[in-house]
Formats: sequence, C-alpha cells, structure tokens
Amino acid sequence: MNQSPNSITELEQLQYPFETPDFGEVLEVVPGVRLLRLPLPYKLDSINVWALDDGDCWTLVDTGTWTDRSVAIWDRLLTEPFFDRPLKRVVATHMHPDHVGMAGFLTRKYGVNLCMPRLEYLTCRTLVSDTGCDAPEDALRFYREAGWSPAALDVYKARFGGYGKFIYKLPDSYSRIEDGQKILIGNHYCEVITGAGHSPEHACLYCSELKVLISGDQVLPRISPNVSVYPTEPEANPMAEYLTSIETLLTRVPSDVLVLPSHQDCFFGLHERIKKITHSQNMAIERLRNLLTKSQRVCDVFVALFNRPITEADPIQLQFATGEALACLNYLIYKKEVRREVKAEVAWYSLC
Repeated sequence: MNQSPNSITELEQLQYPFETPDFGEVLEVVPGVRLLRLPLPYKLDSINVWALDDGDCWTLVDTGTWTDRSVAIWDRLLTEPFFDRPLKRVVATHMHPDHVGMAGFLTRKYGVNLCMPRLEYLTCRTLVSDTGCDAPEDALRFYREAGWSPAALDVYKARFGGYGKFIYKLPDSYSRIEDGQKILIGNHYCEVITGAGHSPEHACLYCSELKVLISGDQVLPRISPNVSVYPTEPEANPMAEYLTSIETLLTRVPSDVLVLPSHQDCFFGLHERIKKITHSQNMAIERLRNLLTKSQRVCDVFVALFNRPITEADPIQLQFATGEALACLNYLIYKKEVRREVKAEVAWYSLC
C-alpha cells in the first residue's frame, strides 16, 4: 500500500468523526455497528474489523491475522459482555490474511458459516496450498525479467509459500456472496458491491439505512491499496480493474456515507477520496510515461511511482512495488502506449 503524495490536501477535505480505538477495544460507530481494532504483524500494524448487530446474534466482517495475539484478543472479546449474543456468521471482504486469517478459527469454534465472494475463497485456498512448496520457475522468471538481482531471487525462494502462515485453515465450505446481493443483517439490508484490482472480487458492504459503507481495502483515507500483477497472471490489467471499481462506487454509493475502512480512521468524504485516488494514480501514470521515453526495466520505474526508496533490503516492499509497477506498465500496454521487449532474460519497456 502506498502513501498518497497528496495526503495533506486529503486531510483537509475528509472529516474524521472519532479516534480509532486501541488494540482489542470496541467502539460503536453508529447504532448497531461496532469497530474492533486488531494488531497485525506487518509494517501496516492494525486492521479494523466490524461487529454488526444481527438481531439475537452478531455478524463479524473480517477477522485479522491468525497469530497468538489475535487468538488471545478474540477469546477475550467473545467472552466479555460486549458479545452478549452468539455469533451468527463471519463475512470476509477478501482473501488477504489480515482479513480472512482468523475466519477458519472463528467459524470452527462457534459452528458458523464463512461468507465471501467465490473468487476470493477459491483463490485463497489455492494460494494457501503453496505453503511449503518450492518457488516455481515461472515465478522466478517473472521477477528476473523485472530486474531482480540473484540475491533478491534467493530471498524470494526462501520466503515462497509463506502466504498461509497467518491464515488458520479455511472451512471446507462457505456461503457465496456476490455483487448486487442484499444481505439482511438485523433490521437492515446491506448491499454487496464487488470490485477488482486489489484482489479478484473484493466485497464492500453498503447499508443505505445506516448510511455506512464498509469499504475494506478498496477505499482507505490516507493510503491507497496495493494493486499488483503477480506471476500467476503476468499479463493481467488490475489497475484498469481497480480504477473502474472505485468509479463504480461513485455511482452506487452517495457522498455523505460514513466510510468504515479496514485500515486507519473512519471518515466522511467518500467521493472526494475516490477522486483524489484517481487523480494521484493518473499523475503517477503520467510520470511513468515521461520516464519511458527511454527503455526501462520494471525496477527502474519505481522512482516515478513511489515517494520513497524501494530497495532489496525490504523484500516485502520490493515485491509489492514490483507488482504495482507492472500493473501500471500493463495498463499502458493495454492502452497501446507502451511496448515490452525481453533481452537476455530482462524485460524492457518503452513508449510505442
């Protein structure tokens, strides 16, 4: 996830009605919607998950990663007076470990269903199955062509298969949610709005009666979600999918909702934030165009896209940056503005 270069302007435009609670604490943001903040073992160190009043039960949206700390917090929360009613179901907005990591633990412990989009569930199952496997040659070629050094490739091989490290075994069945579906939660309907780019079929939940949007990672207040190309689909165009997805939110969700994001603070100003994300991405693409007047490798274009150095010293950020740079390059390839040529196992990009 990338820090927006226009964050100061955005902070002036967005309104933050309350402070995010401490880890393991609970805050009611609107009647029947409670925020729980959980720690993450990453540089992005916390996630917001949501407990929705479901009549005589509770529905959870997202779960945090599977760690000893998360288990301890959930075990405490689910036995405190806050959870004075049983758990009914767990909804996962998408497949990433910070969102679905504890889903298998919670659904098995309390005998409830996991609800999530089909592509998210199946893709997660596929990626978890790589645990303990060797890095495939296709993946090594993918990063070699991006300009990674032999040392960076060795680190990647050592880390490969770690996706499932923070995901408790998923349930063997699930309940599908899909775009346009309206889910009755308590006395209110939540409309599912799916989008792509950050993940294959990311689900947002919009409740018109409560005037809230659970936005997951699709819209965040001060950072943008990572939008990447991966070795499994090297010719994908996720940046176009992401920009189309957030444009859809402009037409399907009004501007005055309270946005409940997965990271950082709840805010008002959905349309302003989406327009700023789009503008920032378009500016980054323009900087990329200017750089590609001469042939460049993927690792050479980081300077145009990110406002901090990307080095091999941080392998996670190197992988994220590589994927997002490729998303921008593929976006321009699909627009027939850029061509790609592989020479001596390295891909070079230049304007057509």
